[in-house]
Amino acid sequence: MKEYAVIYEKGETNWGAIVLDLPGCVSIGNSLEEVQENIKEAIELYLEVLTERGEKIPEAKTKIGTVKS
Repeated sequence: MKEYAVIYEKGETNWGAIVLDLPGCVSIGNSLEEVQENIKEAIELYLEVLTERGEKIPEAKTKIGTVKS
């Protein structure tokens, strides 16, 4: 299984997640743990739909790192 970078963002009342390499693959949750589970399911469903349509599975291109200052 491919690994994709996920960006998490804390909002005022919930958490959001986006997968940059899978356009439109997003999720929300009431906690970080919930959104992590939700985005895993969203990725699985996203890839399942692409496979059913006979479309190519996108390569993971986004690199996430840290910067020390």
